[in-house]
Amino acid sequence: MADKQDVVELILQDHRRMEDLFRRMRSVEDDRAGALREFADLLIAHAQAEEAEVYPALKRYKNIDDEEVEHGEHEHDEGNEALLELLQVEEVGSEEWDSKLEELVEAVTHHADEEERTILNGARENVAMERREELGRAFVQARERQLKAGCGSVENVRKIVES
Repeated sequence: MADKQDVVELILQDHRRMEDLFRRMRSVEDDRAGALREFADLLIAHAQAEEAEVYPALKRYKNIDDEEVEHGEHEHDEGNEALLELLQVEEVGSEEWDSKLEELVEAVTHHADEEERTILNGARENVAMERREELGRAFVQARERQLKAGCGSVENVRKIVES
């Protein structure tokens, strides 16, 4: 029960949910547009919460590579750009939609894999559980604020990409 607020576990749970949503977006038998809406909200809320609450805190630990954290932020930008491109495709399931979906999957999967191997492993090894739980609570609060604000709308994603 205690690790339910562990920021590492919370981030990993989001990554697994994103993978599930990728499967749904690829399935012709599923509500692909609905899965994309849920994915867009989750991706934006997740990345914004990491950048606001988690990454700055982790940069303070000497055994967590600042360059990896900054690289993670850059990869968030790439994922946001790929998301915007997919959100702007008019016809769900079209050849263009499938192509943009695969670009999004590649960008987000690459980031999640790197983040899990570098930043999250570093956090698990170097940050005390009590601090990870504090960060977990802050992460959840920031993510929920974003979700309530409709953060995955095409207009908001466009603002984020253009800023």
